[in-house]
Amino acid sequence: MDKLQRRTGIALWRQVADQIRQSVLTGLAANDRLPAEADLATRFGVNRHTVRAAIAALEKEGILRAEQGRGTFLNNRKRLRYPIGQRTRFSSGLENQAQKRSGKLLSSETIPAPSRVSEALSLPPQASVIQLSTVSAADGDPISAAMSWFDAARFATIAEAYTETGSITASLARLGVDDYTRKSTAVEARHASSEDLDLLALSPGAIVLLTRSVDVDSGGHPIQYGESRFAADRVELLIDTASSALSQETE
Repeated sequence: MDKLQRRTGIALWRQVADQIRQSVLTGLAANDRLPAEADLATRFGVNRHTVRAAIAALEKEGILRAEQGRGTFLNNRKRLRYPIGQRTRFSSGLENQAQKRSGKLLSSETIPAPSRVSEALSLPPQASVIQLSTVSAADGDPISAAMSWFDAARFATIAEAYTETGSITASLARLGVDDYTRKSTAVEARHASSEDLDLLALSPGAIVLLTRSVDVDSGGHPIQYGESRFAADRVELLIDTASSALSQETE
């Protein structure tokens, strides 16, 4: 039996879902059938209602599928490989894995830069920055949600450009940045927030990969600081160690 942590504040059904999601069930592979609810309940030491709640959440997330009269199966969902290197780009990074790639602007506003943003962009404290909230999809599935910041003095119309292009790269090109490179990327894993659940169509307990990155122009000047959340069940981050400086921290 896989032990669950009781009296931790984390619902038991979420813990069961996490263990299934993380392939703790020995030998379970794509298209394999899950053990019966009663067997899972015994294995985890919970009642069948708890198991059903876990399975329902994973079905909603697309990890499992129920087939009438046959049982519940693990879906064969190959994760997209998203490369992080010197020239990290959403569209080109997935061009051989997804037919349609798109970006949508959720909101934009001009704000005084938070300390981490002004530091990343080498701006004076409280300098004006444009904050964009976006979500990117591949073949209709939401892949990542992001918050990005740009120097308002230099990129005053970045929101309008992104609305028209759906691409940070294309938007920067319109504003005179024909090429840029990734200066740094930090990665950590965490449970999805309520906002992540909504934007990425995930179920409670899902894991997201959070990246914090700084991009610079050809002169080495920071042009974008971004914080992106990737659905861990749909994307794996492929680190190009030959060309990128990456610091990692995992919770």
